[in-house]
Amino acid sequence: MTNFNKLSLSKIRNILLKKGYIIDKKTPNSLNKNIHNFLLVGACGFFLIGFFSILPVLVKFYNKNFYTAEIIENKSKMNFEKVMSGKELDLSPEEKEKVSFKDLFYDVFDFDDVSNDTVRLSAATLEQLFEETNYNLKDIRKNKIVKPIALDLLPKEIKFIESTKKRKELFIKIVLPLILEENNIIKLDRKRLFVILNKNNNSKSERDWLNKKFKQYGVVNRDLTTLKIRMDEIPVSLAIAQAAKETGWGTSRFALEGNALFGQWTYSGEGIKPAKSDSDSSHKVMKFKVLQASVRAYQRNLNTHSSYKGFREARAIQRDNYGELNSLELVRFLDKYAETGDEYTEILIKIIKQNSLNDFDDSQLLPTSEKLKKII
Repeated sequence: MTNFNKLSLSKIRNILLKKGYIIDKKTPNSLNKNIHNFLLVGACGFFLIGFFSILPVLVKFYNKNFYTAEIIENKSKMNFEKVMSGKELDLSPEEKEKVSFKDLFYDVFDFDDVSNDTVRLSAATLEQLFEETNYNLKDIRKNKIVKPIALDLLPKEIKFIESTKKRKELFIKIVLPLILEENNIIKLDRKRLFVILNKNNNSKSERDWLNKKFKQYGVVNRDLTTLKIRMDEIPVSLAIAQAAKETGWGTSRFALEGNALFGQWTYSGEGIKPAKSDSDSSHKVMKFKVLQASVRAYQRNLNTHSSYKGFREARAIQRDNYGELNSLELVRFLDKYAETGDEYTEILIKIIKQNSLNDFDDSQLLPTSEKLKKII
């Protein structure tokens, strides 16, 4: 008989293994382990939910009591005026060598040669003209075709039209062809740009044209990618909304007296003094010879100024991915156009939606030349 008192645990283990027994260590209770993990995950979950629930309240409290909002100075209108009046911008020597900002708006000055005896038609005359030519917004929304009726001045009577609907419709009828005309010019330039980009060798006239466009769009170092991004249209609905906001649907003194549809500022002698401006303010709203000049200057401003770089980049993404532009998304990038920032963009969105201005985004101006016929 084996003497178990003299056996060690290891010898007992070996004897049991030889007899076919299975020896294993006792493991912790798996049920207790699962309960422990469940409670741990639950506690973490409640903590995260509680933290993110109270976070907005903490942020609001911090902003109200401790945070001082950064003041962003928008100089785009001021810089535009300086260019138009021939003044120098505050640029580094390197920037001055690369870009002549006067070239950005050289074609806007072309309108200065317009005769001073431009006829201002009355609102009644315009309504009769539109009726006789069957020019109405209902057909445009349906057929997407706009008659090339280009007017140089707004009718003085527009501010006396009591019906808000009629006043808005008259304003849209006037500015719509002007916006489409400028977009068509950009379309032709953009089409020529892509023809040049797809060629291995370019002629002297093509190289000269490129150099002209580099200057016109403020592109340094002959960067073709930047030129392609800048040389693009402004959505019609967005342009109409901004013109409506800046002029009160054509009723403002700046629009009626100075053809200023988009509120460019001036610090020179030429301009209209805002009635409610601060006594120490020297700025005025810039005057244009005709409405078309204001539209062109507005588009060039959005297509070149550094404040709207995000707008142009978002537009390029839309163009590459979808081929079409979405004004309701692009408007978010124009918060620097006015001092009110995001509040300004929300107003524009409201104007676009309430007046169904997106209906005009894919509208086309009846061609006035063979070149335009090819892009329509």
